[in-house]
Amino acid sequence: MPSPFERALAIGRPPNICQLFPNSKALIVSGKVIDRALIAKGKAMTIAANGRNHLVIRGALQAAQRANAAILVEIAKSEGGTGAYCAPNFWNMARQVDAICNELGITIPVAIHADHYGIKGDADIEQARIEIPSLFDAGMTSIAIDASHLPDADNLLANLQLNEFVPGWAGLETEVGEIKGSQGLSTAEEAVFLVRGLNAHGIFPDWIALNNGTTHGLEASDQGIQVELTTQIHEALTRYGLSGAQHGTSGNSSDRLRRITSETHTTKANVATALQMISWGLEVNDYGNAIQKDDGSFVKLEGEGVTEEVWAEMLAHAESKEIKGGNFKKLNLPFENTLLSQSKQVRERMARRVEDFVYGLLTDVFNAKDTASLAYEAILDAGSHDLGVKAERTEDPGEWTEEKIRIAASKIDSDKGPEGDFDD
Repeated sequence: MPSPFERALAIGRPPNICQLFPNSKALIVSGKVIDRALIAKGKAMTIAANGRNHLVIRGALQAAQRANAAILVEIAKSEGGTGAYCAPNFWNMARQVDAICNELGITIPVAIHADHYGIKGDADIEQARIEIPSLFDAGMTSIAIDASHLPDADNLLANLQLNEFVPGWAGLETEVGEIKGSQGLSTAEEAVFLVRGLNAHGIFPDWIALNNGTTHGLEASDQGIQVELTTQIHEALTRYGLSGAQHGTSGNSSDRLRRITSETHTTKANVATALQMISWGLEVNDYGNAIQKDDGSFVKLEGEGVTEEVWAEMLAHAESKEIKGGNFKKLNLPFENTLLSQSKQVRERMARRVEDFVYGLLTDVFNAKDTASLAYEAILDAGSHDLGVKAERTEDPGEWTEEKIRIAASKIDSDKGPEGDFDD
């Protein structure tokens, strides 16, 4: 009799994945499948690993296989869109994941997520009408429509305008509040407004991301995720069936992340900067932050990550371009081929270092172990790649016209925080 994996493989891959990879043995699934598996486990979330380089992707997949965990592999618009600073991008990530899974015999389910698909105005909406379909043509199985840079009414309206370009079977994330650390924190009022408006128009996101006190990149303080705020907002949204998507996970201690796992409805945790730094061989602390010396330089561990010669090249390039701190992410694109040109031993140690870190998160912090089996069950119970939605329409669309949306939004008391570039 076929195994649960084989049975799930036969029916669980979305149409775009079947068309792209007709003979594949990689179980690439909708983001909905991953969310449902973590919900079934209970008090569990999984990694959405930002694949800023190929070896990060390999390491994350190896960790998930080792933990028998369902995961997402993702790239954000700023990282992998048309202005990319990473070589893995919106249009090649599915191909990389599929190839790695087939090469290594990876059998866990994995979703390919387009993170932070940012919308900052009408021009972005027009571009998105063409670009979002191209992402799914290239193998994306999940997307985050991030119009949180806009006022509340425009955020909702942008989500409404773009929903028709997202396949109904795909994972869907929405966002309220840009990720700005302790400033411009999201409120339950804002989140409920956004979700009610979507519900009225028959849109049922799988996840909602908040500004709940964290940041992207290198965390400069111990402020981190505000667990109580997150819990409060998630509880306010219970009737709408959303899970939480936690952004800016790097920079938060294991204890704080365990609280997010156990006390909130979060099922998806984005990890980016930590994986990049770990793959290069930098020393990191429990927060996933690369340790910096008094002069701001990073601590490179000898015999770990890239070779000492390659690290010297990266440092020289950074100095010539005046790249510092969190902007070391800009080294990903110019050095991808250099990373891949290293010996097999070095490439494998880079991926293994990511694997060990991600495995620890999945098993010791996120409670994601053995969720792959729950994902198989979700697919088999549905008898399809499409798991449907988690809620039903309860709001009156007549109360959510553009005019009424703008009137209602004008009454929301919110602080959006400082202006600035908060793409990822």
